[in-house]
Amino acid sequence: MPRYTPPLRDMQFVMHEVLEVVPALRELPAHADVDAELIDQVCEEAGKFCSDVLFPLNLSGDAEGCRYDAATHAVSTPKGYREAWQQYVEAGWPLLTAAPEYGGQGLPHLVGSAVHEMENAANQAWTMYPGLTQGVAELLGTHGDQQQKDLYLPRLASGQWTGTMCLTEPHCGTDLGLIRTKAAPQADGSYLLSGQKIFISSGEHDLASNIVHMVLAKLPDAPEGSKGISLFVVPKFLPDAAGEPGERNGIFCSGIEHKMGIHGNATCQMTLDGARGWLVGEPNKGLPAMFVMMNGARLGVGMQSLGLTEVAYQNALDYARDRLQMRSLSGPKAPQQAADPIIVHPDVRRMLLTARAWAEGGRFLAYWVALMLDQSHQHPDAEVRKDADDLVALLTPIVKAFITDNGFTATNECLQVFGGHGYIREWGMEQYVRDARINLIYEGTNTIQALDLIGRKVLMDGGARLKKFGRIVRDFVEAEGVVESMQEFVNPLADLAEKVQKLTMELGMKAMTDREQVGAAATPYLRVLGHLVFAYGFARMAKVAQRRIAEGADETFYQAKLQTARFYFARLLPETATAIRQARSGSAVLMDTDAVFA
Repeated sequence: MPRYTPPLRDMQFVMHEVLEVVPALRELPAHADVDAELIDQVCEEAGKFCSDVLFPLNLSGDAEGCRYDAATHAVSTPKGYREAWQQYVEAGWPLLTAAPEYGGQGLPHLVGSAVHEMENAANQAWTMYPGLTQGVAELLGTHGDQQQKDLYLPRLASGQWTGTMCLTEPHCGTDLGLIRTKAAPQADGSYLLSGQKIFISSGEHDLASNIVHMVLAKLPDAPEGSKGISLFVVPKFLPDAAGEPGERNGIFCSGIEHKMGIHGNATCQMTLDGARGWLVGEPNKGLPAMFVMMNGARLGVGMQSLGLTEVAYQNALDYARDRLQMRSLSGPKAPQQAADPIIVHPDVRRMLLTARAWAEGGRFLAYWVALMLDQSHQHPDAEVRKDADDLVALLTPIVKAFITDNGFTATNECLQVFGGHGYIREWGMEQYVRDARINLIYEGTNTIQALDLIGRKVLMDGGARLKKFGRIVRDFVEAEGVVESMQEFVNPLADLAEKVQKLTMELGMKAMTDREQVGAAATPYLRVLGHLVFAYGFARMAKVAQRRIAEGADETFYQAKLQTARFYFARLLPETATAIRQARSGSAVLMDTDAVFA
């Protein structure tokens, strides 16, 4: 049977020793009282809930799945899910980062991200039920009117109600300008919505007393395309005068998808048949408003794969220590046994180190972005807010795509460590691979993230955001480049930074005459830039580890950080050489291929 131990020490290393989050958070008035003890206590208690309550439901929830009743349109979640939800709500976990004016604890996004990592490692399918609720609250908090805020935010914050985002339709996914869902205005200021939505995570379930759907639809006189999309809040039950769930609304689940993974979460087909909704924000400005929630969801998907990478690594490591197979090539390492444990074999260590490196690099990136998200919202200095916001925008597609790409690779490698046993359900590894696969697809496929990165986040602003990140890297290289012990980390970082600058300029010039060049280069370009971010993170982690060893701290822990960093630079970073050549190869080898597809 699989196991999960929250990696609290590794999380503390990134937060307190590398990012030094407490001094940074104390610059934000809302978090001036946050200290390391509080952060660690929250993570420790959350870790207990994740390992003791959520994790035991992961394997059984996957085997049981959700059940749909066509007569009532109701969805039943797997055994134990409702009880876990009740414990989750009673303990106040939904309130963790919610706004204090609506009953929340108002803790930093950073703390929420650390908790989400553990929740996803323990049980991604269950964690998806509350996962989008925070996004709905942030969206309504930003674009909702006061009546909407007063009605929905306290109930979302407490976990009484949950939320979803309803975008995709059977005939359109990413191209939302093609949606057909209609919203007809009514005399009382509400709208009646009609249409179909698909792939709606947590669209129907038996956990909370109401579900608040954020729905994209078009008004009768809407312009064509994405400029004609409006946003509506559509509750499952219409709130009565006291704000309690009342009359059943005309939005219902018309089926659930039978999926490759995340079986414990209901992925719903939703029908709107005269569903009553209320406009959020301005007419025909729904898509920009929805990006508040979409960007949050993209960061959340990165946390899903980070969690899966960590738990897969933990179980593969346990197995490799126990499984006996052959002798070491350099001679027996366990002569008292019939064979050596497979952890002595170089390629098994390669697989384990790959997963560990992707976890440690992903944790640095995810926590760093979460800290900057807090700064972008609350720092008193407008310039600091702007810089943080620009970096969050630049790095969001990397969090979503790079971490999920790596997470799928990592779970596959960890399954491979188990050999044939990895393919058997009872060990839990094949579930991690299946669950990890969705993370490359939803909330904008990784190709969409790559196009967003190179097109909108880099080329559209003339590389301004990228230059801000480049200055951070340059300052680090200049400061540490004179330290002899840092050469093995700083030199490849500096080399890649220079190559990224040249590649970006080259692709920008090509795009001026041929837009297809952007599409052809997008995916390898994201891989290259993702590695630049990870290389920066591993160099920072190596710096801290070296200092702590010199100070006489726990040498084993910090040596492990150095050894993982060395593996990353030697074995994973070289991917960039291939990716750069791919990005430079042009569009002709892809587009001048009509004969192939004739």
